Amino acid sequence: MVATATIELKDLVLQTVIGTYGENDTVPEAHVLDMTLSIASEKVFVSEDGMSQVFDYDPLIAEIDHLARDGHYETQEWLVSRIAKACAPHPEITGLDIGLHKRPVKDGSGTLGIRLRLDAQDLESLR
Repeated sequence: MVATATIELKDLVLQTVIGTYGENDTVPEAHVLDMTLSIASEKVFVSEDGMSQVFDYDPLIAEIDHLARDGHYETQEWLVSRIAKACAPHPEITGLDIGLHKRPVKDGSGTLGIRLRLDAQDLESLR
């Protein structure tokens, strides 16, 4: 059996402004990020305790926060594309699944979102 590993980020509320809304439109209270990174298994199944053994995801989370705060976005798709491009330079990342949704959608309820999945070949083309 081949070992696989992921790093999972769930329910991160981004400080961002996405979309253009009219007077009677529902303006989202939150844009929420879920992201799963497929990663080299040796970065999760480690032989000793130490940051040099693992993928340091803190700089990537800081970059995502920076991108989210980087002005007004017309679409969720553009922010997700920028996040994917920020992941690409990390050779340890062999795949990703990014979901971004906003809430509420209408009358104080619902979520609406998008999802992008990239495999190793997709990421390699971005490098």
